[in-house]
Amino acid sequence: MHATVGDEIHVHGRTVGAGGQRGEIIEVRGANGSPPYLVRFTDGHEGLVVPGPDCEVEAAGSKK
Repeated sequence: MHATVGDEIHVHGRTVGAGGQRGEIIEVRGANGSPPYLVRFTDGHEGLVVPGPDCEVEAAGSKK
């Protein structure tokens, strides 16, 4: 997975009824855009994320 600062990360819910989370990548700590990423989620909290198969990164400016 590759990301840059400003990209959005989507963490999909892993169980039925569990909501997903969205956040903005505010820091890339791995080499050449690789994880881990420091993410500011829409509810305001920040956390370090190492994306798994339930995650996807959307490039900044490419909103669907």
